[in-house]
Amino acid sequence: MAGGGGARPAHCRLVSRSGSPGLEVPAASLTLPRAEARPAGGGERSRRAALERCSGGVPSPAAWQHPFLNVFRHFRVDEWKRSSKEGDVAVVTDKVLKSAVYRIRGSVSSSNYIQLPRTSTQSLGLTGRYLYVLFRPLPTKHFVIHLDVSTQDGQVIRVSFSNLFKEFKSSATWLQFPFVFETKTSRRDLAGVAPPDVRWTCLQLDLHDVLMFYLNRHHGHLKSIRLCASLLVRNLYTSDLCFDPAVTVTEARRAKMSVNPVPREMAFPVPKGESWHDHYIHVRFPSDGSKAPYEQVEKSCPPPEAVFLGHVSRRPPHPVVFGKPLLSSGSPVAQISSPILPCQVPSTPRLLPEVSLTYKQPEVSSVRASGIPGQRPSAWDEATDAHRVVRGKHVLADKWSGVPMALEDLGSCKLFLPDPVLRLKGVIGFGGHSTQWALWTKDGMSVVYPCHAVIVVLHVDTRQQRFFLGHTDKVSALALDGNDTLLASAQVQPPSMVRLWDFQTGGCLSLFRSPLHTICSLSFSGSGALLCGVGKDKHGKTVVVAWGTDQVGLGGEVVVLAKVHTDFDIQNFRIAVFDETRMASCGRGSVRLWRLRGGALRSCAVDLGEYCALELTDLAFAQAPDGHRAPSASILFVCSHSGHILEIDHQHMAVQHIRRLLPTQPPAVPLTEKQDFSLGPGIAISSLSVSTATCAVGSEDGYLRLWPLDFSSVLLEAEHDGPVGSVSFSPDGLRVLSTTTSGHLGFLDVPSREYTVLARSHMAPVLALSTEQNRGQMATVSLDHTVRIWDLATLQQLYDFSSSGETPCAVAFHPTSPNFFCGFSSGAVRSFSLEDSGVLVEHTRHRGAITSLVITPDGRFLFSSCSQGSLVQYNCAVSRCCVLRVAANTVYQDGRPNPSILAVSGDSCRLAFVGPSKCMVTVMESASLDELLHVDVSTLNLASNHLDWAVAVCFSPGDSGHLLVSTSSNKIVVLDAVSGHTLRKVYIGHSEPVHVVAFTPDQQQVLSVGDAIFLWDVLAAPESDPSEPEAPPVHEAGSSVGQLEDLASGASGLPRQQVPIPSQASPSPLSVHDRPFEGSAGTFSTSDEEGPCEENHVSEAFLQAQAPTPPVLVEREASGAGDGPREPAKGSWAPAVAPYHRSQTGEWSLRRVKAGPPTRPDSYKHFTARYKASTRVKSVSFPPVGREQLRLKTVVGYSGNGRANMVWRPNTGFFAYTCGRLVVVEDLHSGTQQHWLGHPQEISTLALNQDGQVLASASCCGNTAARCQIRIWDVPKGLCQHVLSHHDTAVQALAFSPDDEFLVTLGDYADLTLALWSMATYELLSSTRLPEPVHGVAFNPWDANELISVGTSAITFWLLQHHGTDTSFQVHREPVPEELGTSELTSLCYGASPLLYCGSSSGQVCVWDTGTGRCFLAWEADEGEIGVLLCSGSRLVSGSNTRRLRLWAVGVVPELRRKGSSARSNSVLMERELTLDGAVVSASFDSGMDMGVVGTTAGTLWYISWTEGTSTRLISGHRSKVNEVVFSPSESHCATCGEDGSVRVWSLASMELVIQFQVLNQSCLCLAWTPPSCGRPEQQQVVAGYSDGTLRVFSISRTAMELKMHPHRTALTAIAFSTDGQTILSGDKDGLVAISRPCTGMTFRVLSDHRGAPISSIQSTSKEYEDLGVEGGELWLAASGDQRVSIWASDWLRDRCELLEWLSFPAPAASEALGLLPPSLAAFCPWDRAILVCVGLGAHEEVLFYSLRQKQVVQKTPLPFFAMSLSLSPGAQLMVVGFAECMLRLLDCVSGTAQDFEGHDDSVHLCRFTPSGNLLFTAAHNEILVWEVTSP
Repeated sequence: MAGGGGARPAHCRLVSRSGSPGLEVPAASLTLPRAEARPAGGGERSRRAALERCSGGVPSPAAWQHPFLNVFRHFRVDEWKRSSKEGDVAVVTDKVLKSAVYRIRGSVSSSNYIQLPRTSTQSLGLTGRYLYVLFRPLPTKHFVIHLDVSTQDGQVIRVSFSNLFKEFKSSATWLQFPFVFETKTSRRDLAGVAPPDVRWTCLQLDLHDVLMFYLNRHHGHLKSIRLCASLLVRNLYTSDLCFDPAVTVTEARRAKMSVNPVPREMAFPVPKGESWHDHYIHVRFPSDGSKAPYEQVEKSCPPPEAVFLGHVSRRPPHPVVFGKPLLSSGSPVAQISSPILPCQVPSTPRLLPEVSLTYKQPEVSSVRASGIPGQRPSAWDEATDAHRVVRGKHVLADKWSGVPMALEDLGSCKLFLPDPVLRLKGVIGFGGHSTQWALWTKDGMSVVYPCHAVIVVLHVDTRQQRFFLGHTDKVSALALDGNDTLLASAQVQPPSMVRLWDFQTGGCLSLFRSPLHTICSLSFSGSGALLCGVGKDKHGKTVVVAWGTDQVGLGGEVVVLAKVHTDFDIQNFRIAVFDETRMASCGRGSVRLWRLRGGALRSCAVDLGEYCALELTDLAFAQAPDGHRAPSASILFVCSHSGHILEIDHQHMAVQHIRRLLPTQPPAVPLTEKQDFSLGPGIAISSLSVSTATCAVGSEDGYLRLWPLDFSSVLLEAEHDGPVGSVSFSPDGLRVLSTTTSGHLGFLDVPSREYTVLARSHMAPVLALSTEQNRGQMATVSLDHTVRIWDLATLQQLYDFSSSGETPCAVAFHPTSPNFFCGFSSGAVRSFSLEDSGVLVEHTRHRGAITSLVITPDGRFLFSSCSQGSLVQYNCAVSRCCVLRVAANTVYQDGRPNPSILAVSGDSCRLAFVGPSKCMVTVMESASLDELLHVDVSTLNLASNHLDWAVAVCFSPGDSGHLLVSTSSNKIVVLDAVSGHTLRKVYIGHSEPVHVVAFTPDQQQVLSVGDAIFLWDVLAAPESDPSEPEAPPVHEAGSSVGQLEDLASGASGLPRQQVPIPSQASPSPLSVHDRPFEGSAGTFSTSDEEGPCEENHVSEAFLQAQAPTPPVLVEREASGAGDGPREPAKGSWAPAVAPYHRSQTGEWSLRRVKAGPPTRPDSYKHFTARYKASTRVKSVSFPPVGREQLRLKTVVGYSGNGRANMVWRPNTGFFAYTCGRLVVVEDLHSGTQQHWLGHPQEISTLALNQDGQVLASASCCGNTAARCQIRIWDVPKGLCQHVLSHHDTAVQALAFSPDDEFLVTLGDYADLTLALWSMATYELLSSTRLPEPVHGVAFNPWDANELISVGTSAITFWLLQHHGTDTSFQVHREPVPEELGTSELTSLCYGASPLLYCGSSSGQVCVWDTGTGRCFLAWEADEGEIGVLLCSGSRLVSGSNTRRLRLWAVGVVPELRRKGSSARSNSVLMERELTLDGAVVSASFDSGMDMGVVGTTAGTLWYISWTEGTSTRLISGHRSKVNEVVFSPSESHCATCGEDGSVRVWSLASMELVIQFQVLNQSCLCLAWTPPSCGRPEQQQVVAGYSDGTLRVFSISRTAMELKMHPHRTALTAIAFSTDGQTILSGDKDGLVAISRPCTGMTFRVLSDHRGAPISSIQSTSKEYEDLGVEGGELWLAASGDQRVSIWASDWLRDRCELLEWLSFPAPAASEALGLLPPSLAAFCPWDRAILVCVGLGAHEEVLFYSLRQKQVVQKTPLPFFAMSLSLSPGAQLMVVGFAECMLRLLDCVSGTAQDFEGHDDSVHLCRFTPSGNLLFTAAHNEILVWEVTSP
């Protein structure tokens, strides 16, 4: 049976439909790599629900209604589905408002109305205190407004307003208020109609006060609204804020008013230069000045007949004072003439948030302070002493304005991030801190154990490993709960940190600092709700801590339930299996039983009698044979170091039996070839484990013994190489896991009596390694005096050699002979034979210990170095190697072994080593030892205050383009081996220095050796094509290099903050300038004060070679600038640049003088365009408008490569994001999309202006665009208004000013330019050169002339200066606070005035006072870089590259600002946390921060609901290349597969992701859907081919993998079903075609006709023609990459397969753009199946039509380029061809016409018509575009 014989999966992951990542449901066993069936994103229903919530479709808790709610938009009044209308209701355009309004008219008010909600059984549920009605009564008519308001106790009150009412009336459930119009005269007609000149009115109803004043009830929510004739109504709004409709947002920001300005969408239009009150009326009811209601309530008197607060027509903008009511009547009064009132009635006084008040006053708008019972008259005065109010502005008092505000001492912080380039694949080693921690999983199939700082989960059968990465020191303890849900681990470094992991996903759920100085033991309860830890405090006293962990998986925190200090020794601690509140511990002379009750841990000692002096080592609970877990049925077993085993009745706390285990031979008689480790006459027991009938005992004599529970005789024993550290029964009791102190881990299979070694380990640090390609072996040497040979495939040890007299220090395999070389501490270098284990030759030319040993890949030369700095070259081409050269003082002299101090390149031409100093890396020619390159690596560790130096070096394989360097700071650095360019990378895992790094022979993994041996997968693609010529390296001759470095760093002797430019010659002498130049203390200047001597260091030729650009950003002072408030007069601001003109030239800053390409900052915030092999054509011939046969319908996917490339406005519903070079605008209600096309390259970022009418998008530069393109879009029209161009590489960020007058654009790290544009004229107002990369920029929301940027080393305050038509910047820079260490500020957002929040690269959030320019607070917000910050009100959202999204409560931060240095960050609390599928790159939330949309690098847009704590996929796509698209026969679904190993099933109607099948560590390369003959739902299957040669069959109806086969040894490249669906045809990379039957899982035929070239396509069709001369009912073809096509006729039921035709074509000319041959593609023509359509077959760019009947090419259609993809429409005679030039061509095979279309950002490598031909799917990398096929 070929191909694996139908192996079916033993494990499949089903992920819940909730929208957030689901939980893995493990089965009984595991098969890796495993498949994951994931109904992703919750399917249609969950996403629709998310869209409804996102766009205001369903009721939600009140939080999302803040700060205001547009009632008409929220309830979609225009659709009349959730509201109703009756009578004459129409939409008209109002001339005053210039917008659409609703007109309600009719003679009978009750018959003409608008009602919300639709029926009385529903409720609006609006909790806002204020209701704003924007309406205009119709002249000379009456109107009525009815409100049904629900109280907190559920009572519904009808509140009515009308000018029909003559007087105020009320009852227990009804309030009726007359609406009064005030005319120009003093007469009031209480029952009058609206006057002829009635104006638009903003009626502001305080529902809280209405119910409290008149009914003494508490407002709950607004239930319903009915607006009756006759009136015009624009909209209704609810809010908890008291808005002033006469003040706009822009006016409030400019004047810095303390009132709440009306939101833009609520504002009435006001002509320029005129007053709002001249055109409109504001009525607030009840009035602020009304005191009568409360007074009458107090006196238990009936309410007044009318309440009137007066018309606040000219309300002052400052905080107001309480006044008397204007009138005593109770009617709302609208004034027509707006006369000046005798007394201005102010709004409610609001206390400033900056002041901490001891008196709290309820917000009651109409009561004076003296009118409140019990209120002292001076209370208000005392409350307002802390600030003064001057003309409407808050001015801080002098008594606290000078308080220093400093960061609290955060201490040193060490953060390690996993690197995206390497993925840990395997670990050789066990233990590190302790060898006693090894745990079984619940299913008994895997073992969990630590290896230094890494936690390993090893499947005992498949030997597959997975890892938990995050610890920064050795793991000291482990615990796993009974359900395999939570894993707890602690690390050694004090104070000990504890991590809680999701065991199934490997994610860290919680990281917290324990109250223990060190933790030596952890124990989980069976349910995982309780975790106990034992350790020592800093005084060495034993401490027991109990944590509650039941809320961790639900987003909660770990809670300390109890903590107790003890004086007795504890060696082990266990939680009872029968009661989670009971525990037991043992130690020296002590057995104690514990109980957790009432928040306290209490213990009671077991009376041991005469055995109270025993040294007890371990304990275990046993169950009764019947399996009961009652306390009475449980026995506690305790073992001792003297061989005693105690049986303790846990219920009665009494010792039942005491037994002693004795050795079978006297202690004086040694064991054969084995040392006796027992102490005393008994067996020294170190560990025991108990099953239902057996007890396993591990002892220090190296034996694992199995006893019956009565210990009558030994049942089984296994001998180990060292003392046994721990033993543990598997859950089924059939396997016993054991560990030894010598680093061995294995298990004993009790039924078979076989012992299996799972892991071995060196017992001392590993010094060196070498790999051998032919046999796949690795050799390691260690300080434990051993040389070990390992199998790289299984990571198992093969041989070991020991040397007691000297230590092996270095090792190297001979590449062609079966021997290896080893260097020793004595200075000897010996060659060993692997065949006879003998020494072949020995050399002793070194005087010191050998530090490194390398051999060239061709086997010609061997190099060795020693601790004395000598370098020896050997000739290995002869049978007995001989010495060629000896060079003294060449390699860095170090007394410690440095085995990888030498390295040779893959082409055997170069030798690299560390030397002659430890900071230098030298590259030589390997044969002549001529020097080629010197690189100084002393500045690579910017996080340290000390110089970093090289520890080890290693060339990359292949083209030798990269040189890996391990540094003294435990980091791995990548250098360009030609130019020396540096790129810093950090890989987590090692807890001690990394001694060796090397690539494996297959070049797919990296080995790093230090405390353990780590094997890493290399995930990155090659950076450049080796065939392309490399750029010449940068060369600076003479001493100019050192001089330039000194100019940049000041030559102060401190670590340089910029990587020096490497030289091509010998190291240049140090610069004679040993002091920093004047004015260089961290600042840059273009002033004339700089002396000419500094400029002389820069060559004139270098300056002349540079293109003129604007001057560099200027800062006058670096110290003391932030000591006080920022005032330009004090000199803290410095002018930056003059207005920008293209002819302008300026002085050059020294920061401009640099060579070589810019170095990308170590920040994920910077956009990097995805590498594309395609080239866009500069001109495309589009079809005439209206005659296009393709219309872009849907874009599937979101560009996770962008930054801030998604915008969403909850109030308008506008939602846009980018995909490649498209801007996608999606309607969240209907799911329809608009596509704005125009950018020539990939879009990097988006920005929406304040009123939501203008969108800016920026794309990077490319081959068709010399500069970045910024497009300005008109949002309502969807048209591009203007195109801006200024930046050279990429645009990092865009930001509109708060008044929408300016747009600031920020260039990336290579562009280093900040530009300011006028949005009125689209002119470039100013452009500034930046001294360092800037990560983000934002305008001050309260001042349009100020913006702030954050960057590598500083935060910069920019102040716009306008001088006529010219605009310039004044700049003030503040360095990153010292408390943040070397962190960079990576993100920013404004909070409540005057706060600014900044995120850092180390995960800290710091808060700045923009008024003083000082940072006063910081806290640890994440473990990684924070790239997104959003703040609104008292809530802050942070997103980072750790995939975490967190919600913070920052309401106390304004109060902390006044505390200054006494402020503590623990007052800032995290409310919620969500973990997404990638680093957060974009986010947008509503004003209440309750719901939002977040984008990640995984290409997913998530809907976030903080209220529900959920995340739901809105938009998702493949994160890597899409390889195939297939369709169901009914066209209800389609499926896609990608390089990420996923198979995704989509609903074709909505393009919603329904199911996702995920296979880890593999790529899915081809896909097929069952044909129409399999029509039943249970027969709907997809078959997928993977890169490991396997194919998997997935059931759509069952969402499960049904079959896994392995018919190929190499990657599958094409797959198809036969026409009956009973046979699978698959082709692989080697050209083999396998025929398999899924029903049996057998591969019954393999065709090798195409051997040697990959199969590019396979297709089958039914045979309709009898004149082809062959039998069989099915035709199928296979095309291969060598331009050959075979056509076969088959009858699979009869096992017949006959070759019909063999076509071979000449190879086409290579494409100049790609340098590759185009793919060879062939397909049966749908409208004539005897015709083959081929592309890529032939010497020219054309489509060939080959007739199977005529045996010749019958037609040729020319193409503009070579085709990359092909598809033919089954519905019409249409053909589409995709090209590498990012375009596709639609060919009409009837008329011969062609139409070209654009939209993709990369090569169009996939085209597929749906079975009906109505839709076309095209793909370029991970972008999927869906086109609708229209008739011409």
